Amino acid sequence: MSNKKVSKLEKWRAKYASIAVALGCLYSVVASWGENWFMTALLSAGVIICGTIAFFDLKRIFKKNTQSLFK
Repeated sequence: MSNKKVSKLEKWRAKYASIAVALGCLYSVVASWGENWFMTALLSAGVIICGTIAFFDLKRIFKKNTQSLFK
């Protein structure tokens, strides 16, 4: 076993990757609105799913950070 330090990029990716994907899907939905309805529906579902995952990830992270402040 090795003690590797986790890079800042890895920490950021663990926290904010799902919100970045949700924002990318949202941009794609807005850019392709009305051209291809199947892709619009698929990307809209991606916005909802990834946005929900991001919300609960951020909620968990903020809860964890506030608990560590009071210990």
